[in-house]
Amino acid sequence: MTRKTSLKDIANKVGVSTSLVSYVLNNKDKENRVGKETADKIRKAAKELNYFPNLNARSLKTNISHTIGLIVADISNPFFSSLARTIEDEAYARNYTVIFGSSDENNDKFIKVLDFLSTRQVDGFIVASPEESRETVLGIKESNVPLVLIDRYFSDIVVNTVMVDNFKASFEATNHLLDKGHKRIGAIVYESTLLHYQDRCNGYLEAMKQTGIVDKAQFLTKVNHQSMQSEIKEAVRKLIFEDKVTAIYFATNTIATEGLKQIKNFGKKIQEEIDVLAFDENLIFQFLDVHIPFMSQPIKKMGQEAVRILIDQIENKDQGVKNVLLKATLETK
Repeated sequence: MTRKTSLKDIANKVGVSTSLVSYVLNNKDKENRVGKETADKIRKAAKELNYFPNLNARSLKTNISHTIGLIVADISNPFFSSLARTIEDEAYARNYTVIFGSSDENNDKFIKVLDFLSTRQVDGFIVASPEESRETVLGIKESNVPLVLIDRYFSDIVVNTVMVDNFKASFEATNHLLDKGHKRIGAIVYESTLLHYQDRCNGYLEAMKQTGIVDKAQFLTKVNHQSMQSEIKEAVRKLIFEDKVTAIYFATNTIATEGLKQIKNFGKKIQEEIDVLAFDENLIFQFLDVHIPFMSQPIKKMGQEAVRILIDQIENKDQGVKNVLLKATLETK
């Protein structure tokens, strides 16, 4: 195992004192009058050297603080806001307080939020990790701080997880459309290294493959999260007018929201000319003239399980690794 980067390593690289490095990495550079140029060099060096804060040292305390750090990927997403509320309610029922943070699907921000929460002496973390955050999550695990990954996971990191069987959910969603008689079914998913998104993609592909009707990837489109709007517009246009699909599966609620808008913009009647199914619900569905079927994740159960597992670890009631895989259900009415 490679040696972890220390404050001294960063100080030597930049040519400053370790105390100066400490001020900057603890976000106290302004109050200690550290120049912006120097602070920027220190943060750049820390990133280049893969520095990760020693959360275990920061968390040392004689008593449990009864606080949980929750970091979601995007608090504006209805799924994560509902999940955060459930976790807060469940934690409150067990005499714990939750401190929230959102990474906005950005690993650099994820590290900053994680670092801040550790200074608040939280007892453990519940995390929905963003893209490219494997090393960050591994750093939390190696610090021996109680941790539960929720919604997302890494196949090579042995840690507590609570999530939905995304492969099976997408497989069932696609089969629902196939059972309705559709043969040309498009799918729009995120282009992502996150495994739960890949599981959704593979569930769709497997269902299509088993039909033997078409090449399994013929109607699959992957879109970038950063340019989602324009790419979904083009994806919907191609699926409708070039591929001549009669149904589209949207692999997230945010993709579905934009996709439904584009179907209407292209003058097609939702559920009449183009059948649709979404992964996760969105409030905007309630304002449409037709019902949008969706795969519903058991948000309450996910939150309850994550809090239960984390608190059991915090209070030393159970130190074994728990992997909870829950079932999504199809809501057609």
